[in-house]
Amino acid sequence: MPDAPPAPDGILLVDKPQGITSHTAVSRARRALGTRKVGHAGTLDPMATGLLILGVGPSTRLLTHMVGLDKTYAATIALGAATSTDDAEGDVTSTADASHLSGDDLAAPMARLTGDIEQVPSSVSAIKVDGERAYARVRAGEQVELRARPVTVARFEALAFRPGPLAEVDVVVDCSSGTYIRALARDLGAALGVGGHLTALRRTRIGPFDVEGAPIADALPEQGASGLLLTPAEAASRILPVALLDDERAANLASGRRTVALEGESGIVAAVHGDRLVGIARIDGRRMLPVTNFPTGAAAEGAR
Repeated sequence: MPDAPPAPDGILLVDKPQGITSHTAVSRARRALGTRKVGHAGTLDPMATGLLILGVGPSTRLLTHMVGLDKTYAATIALGAATSTDDAEGDVTSTADASHLSGDDLAAPMARLTGDIEQVPSSVSAIKVDGERAYARVRAGEQVELRARPVTVARFEALAFRPGPLAEVDVVVDCSSGTYIRALARDLGAALGVGGHLTALRRTRIGPFDVEGAPIADALPEQGASGLLLTPAEAASRILPVALLDDERAANLASGRRTVALEGESGIVAAVHGDRLVGIARIDGRRMLPVTNFPTGAAAEGAR
């Protein structure tokens, strides 16, 4: 009787279409890959499209090291109306004629929303307030006010402006993890005195990972989906410096023991032996200490 194929293990990049939840995208990946062990490194709202990073099998352990990566978004902001959710899915709470605005009027307020800023998240965010998601409290009729949080917006650039009573601007945003693009839309509209909300959002990049070429989440093949996975070593080497291990160092680290660090190795590293990710390690002086180990062989089968 032929041996069963190995359980899938790696990182899957998918392009979430509009109208489905990130949980649905995860469920479809589970079905295509034939495993329950699939997690994500950050969600997208149903109205948003774009890149999701999914961890499969033991590589779900890598997701912890990916959730804080910076991101790039393409978005469209409507100016002339504010909504209860800061996006097109909410109720309109105020309107103002934006016909007087031109593209030049956007430069100064957008510049003030760029750099290291304090941002008040949207009240319908997933941030927890006294143990409950803010959006759940809003849906229950509560008035939710969230505290401002420090975020970094490296780029907030207008690509196209369409004037009118309800003007539209297409933007690109490079930002730190935890930045709310809906809040940027809200704050830009407020700064211009007309209100604003998000009408389209697409995440095109997370750290070194790009949506270009990623399969559509609801069109994953029933056969061969494992061939779309980035190997653990490949994925880890994109986000961390690589420490190449010899047999002895690999055996020590794989057993959960500290081992010697070589000159030039520092910080948090992807510890690689051949084409295998042994683990994520931390360099402390001349010592390499395991942070996250990755099982192989029988141990890996048991972990799956």
